[in-house]
Amino acid sequence: MSSVGDGANEENPQIRRLSEWDESELAALAEEYGTPLYVIDRDRVRENCARLLDAFPDEEVRYAVKAHTGRAVLETVRDVGLAAECASAGEVERALAAGYEGAEIQYTAVNPPARDLDHVVDRWRENPEMTITVGAADTVERLRERGFDGRLCIRANPGVGAGHHEKVRTGGNAKFGVPYDDVVELAESVAGEFDFVGLHAHAGSGISGDDLSNHRELVRRMGDLAREVASTVGPLEFVDVGGGFGVPYREDEPPLDLQAVADATREALGEVSGTLAVEPGRYVVADAGVLLTRVNSVKEAPDATVVGVDAGMTTLLRPAMYDAYHEIRNLSTSENDEAISATVAGPICESADVLCENRSLASPRRGHLLAIGNAGAYGYEMASTYNSRPRPAEVALADGTARLVRRRETLTDLTTLEQ
Repeated sequence: MSSVGDGANEENPQIRRLSEWDESELAALAEEYGTPLYVIDRDRVRENCARLLDAFPDEEVRYAVKAHTGRAVLETVRDVGLAAECASAGEVERALAAGYEGAEIQYTAVNPPARDLDHVVDRWRENPEMTITVGAADTVERLRERGFDGRLCIRANPGVGAGHHEKVRTGGNAKFGVPYDDVVELAESVAGEFDFVGLHAHAGSGISGDDLSNHRELVRRMGDLAREVASTVGPLEFVDVGGGFGVPYREDEPPLDLQAVADATREALGEVSGTLAVEPGRYVVADAGVLLTRVNSVKEAPDATVVGVDAGMTTLLRPAMYDAYHEIRNLSTSENDEAISATVAGPICESADVLCENRSLASPRRGHLLAIGNAGAYGYEMASTYNSRPRPAEVALADGTARLVRRRETLTDLTTLEQ
């Protein structure tokens, strides 16, 4: 497979396409564990992490935990050497449980609930090297009230957003970060009381193509801001410019030239007093995961052939939430077999519960096994029990072996929390 970027080779290509998975192995896993089933390849996670470390050898690479919080993934990412960027108290807890030290964890919450702050500050007392990032001046006051005086980072809103969908563009959204023009004043106010260590910003998620220019502009503004802050309060430890590096979900899209992105990021930031930090999430896990689902029915309708499957928007939300594209293949037949134009729909009572429309799919029949590609990021993480449907199981692959890492929920599980 042809690849783009200096870090790519035949053993570690920049993107792993759905056709490169072992179809017989996937079929065996579906037979053993049932469907819907998520499969995550830890070896591919390692490869993606290694490519990131090669592209950013002198920078700090932090994994955006929200992309996939499974213990098997977190342990793999930790072992390779990526730090952890956590967006909630739950993610902090997962990172600690996976073996991360406090010094390797950065907590970057948006409008954190009181319960989250209580828990994180308690964890900070046990792990004083943990860094807490604030996106509003009143969050500083809330931390002060809880006795926190440790490592503090300020999240800035640089007024520039990017990403694959308007719902994931954060850099210019007022919800995220301290207004750019207010950061210096806030930095001056916290520098003497807290261990003020850095600045943070994030453009959005799934950045590629034309969006890269917006990412570079965000980085440039953060470089200017870092130099201004440093001239006022002293040197910074780091300048974190977020992640959001995209992957090509469509088969005809080229992979991201990661080395070129890394070079452009360093150039746009310029000379600053601290270390450059990045926070990839999707790039680490997206192409390391697939979702397996079985065909329940095939229905000929006036406007479409509807292929009903046992996975839906509660299993993989991205198509319904973002109109996202995921490659789908029929593993029970050959791609050379006659194909039809199919709408693949799930079992949820919503018209949005559609995984694709008018997609060419080889001869789907009841009982056939379909594979959905690039499902490792924000797949299981966004799964829900809406319509009282249990969440799927997940299997992790590593070194030629498969292990069940999340059991399938049962109908009984759905009511265990009820009083």
